[in-house]
Amino acid sequence: MDASIMRLIAGRPVVIFSKSTCFMSHSIKALICSFGANPTVYELDQIPNGQHVEEALRQLGCHPSVPAVFIGQRFVGGDQQVMSLQIKNQLGALLKNAGAIWI
Repeated sequence: MDASIMRLIAGRPVVIFSKSTCFMSHSIKALICSFGANPTVYELDQIPNGQHVEEALRQLGCHPSVPAVFIGQRFVGGDQQVMSLQIKNQLGALLKNAGAIWI
């Protein structure tokens, strides 16, 4: 995994790479927050090295590059993967195991 991404996710239970104009990013952030989690969010269109981070996310297999969700420092995927976890009733358990929520 790219060193810049490793630094951004280190020690954080939930990290979402997003763009401020992306509807699906907004939806995924709202879904994760609805569990009571407080994710660290990086808006790639608003941070200095956003283009570099976006390219690194593509290399991880995230197409489109946002949203890209990491739970427990592990790459979970984009919107489709997160929604799939929610439908399978697995998202809450992942968040709990990562220490993002307590219930």
